[in-house]
This record gives sequence, structure tokens and C-alpha cells, in this order.
Amino acid sequence: MSDNEEIILSELPTEELLELMQDDLYDGYADEITEEVNEALGRGLTPYDVLTDGLVAGMDIVGADFRDGILFVPEVLMAAKAMKAGMTILRPLLAETDAPKSGTAVIGTVKGDIHDIGQNLVSMMWEGAGFDVYNIGINNSVEDFIAAVEKHQADILGMSALLTTTMPYMKVVIDSLMEAGIRDKLVVLVGGAPLSDAFAEEIRADAYCRDAAVAVETAKKFMAMRNA
Repeated sequence: MSDNEEIILSELPTEELLELMQDDLYDGYADEITEEVNEALGRGLTPYDVLTDGLVAGMDIVGADFRDGILFVPEVLMAAKAMKAGMTILRPLLAETDAPKSGTAVIGTVKGDIHDIGQNLVSMMWEGAGFDVYNIGINNSVEDFIAAVEKHQADILGMSALLTTTMPYMKVVIDSLMEAGIRDKLVVLVGGAPLSDAFAEEIRADAYCRDAAVAVETAKKFMAMRNA
């Protein structure tokens, strides 16, 4: 990266190192993030502090600017890729230390639908907000969703659909969750271009999230209510 070529990480005060991490995450610089995460850990910062004060703080800015139309999907994907580079180092360390998590989420696209850019974005942004995220991909049946929810003991289920023809399948999944007696244990969030708040209400989802930034805010809000 051009403007930071002169920066010697080991000479930066820790506060500035974390600020640089936020800036580089925003700009999507994965290699720099890897170096900065290792530098921070080498200074004795806990994996959880590196995650929250460096990566999550950076992703919060990305999310806000995405919501406000300052950043667009390509930039957010770059930031998410940089986040992933940092998480590759931190995830095993966080698992060892039982660091507090925001919650556990399962996300996937419903049966008959093979669009995944939106839900991949939500998945990465949720991870950036400190959730354990299990992305089960595209074209998921009721059985796929229920199996993943039970296996990972999910707090949140995210379902995505981009086609009007696959939207009704979301109701099939929610009805099946009710029959299985696990609907009340879950926050169900739905998203995708043809959906609306009214549709979410009609199928008894907890909320419709129009984009990844809203999905993060909504997931955090529901988990805060649940933990209160």
C-alpha cells in the first residue's frame, strides 16, 4: 500500500496500530491485516481485543458507510476478504480462550435459489460483528436448515431468496421449525431483493433485512434483547 510504505509496525503505539488495522480493513488490504494482527498478538494483546478493537471496529465503519451509500458491494467484499485474513489467525485462538461471542448464526439460500452474493456478504459481516457463522450455501431444503440449526445450536437463522418463485419456501421452513418445536428458540431473519417487511410478517419471520448492514444491526439488536 502506497501511503503506508514508510510505516514500521513495531514502532507504532498500540492505539495507532489498531487504528491502522481499521483503516486497512476498510481499504481491503488483506496482507497488511495479517501483519498487523500478528504484530498486535506479539505485543500480548488478547485475540478478543484484536478482534473487537481492530477488526470489528473497522467492519462497523464499513457497515455504516455501506448503509449510507458511501461504499458499494465490491468494496465491502474487499473489506470482508481482509477481515477473513485476520480471522484465519484469530479464530483458533479465540476458540481456545472461550472469548465471548455475539451469538451463533446459520445462513443459507432457500431451495430452488442459487444466488449467494447477498447472503455471503451478510455472512461475512455477521462474522465481522463477532458471530459464529455457519454458511450452508445455496438451494437448501427444510431438512438442511433444521439439521444445521440443531447441529450448531443456532441463535439466529438467516434465509435468503432472490426469486419471487422461491420466496414462499421461506414459509415452508418456518412452518417446519414450528412443527419441530424450535421456532421460539430462534431469531429468523430473511432477506433478498423481492422481499418486504410485510412479507416477513406474513410468514412469521422476526424481521426483513434489506441489506447486509441492516442484517448486522438487526442481529445485534435481537441478541441484545435476548441476553437482557
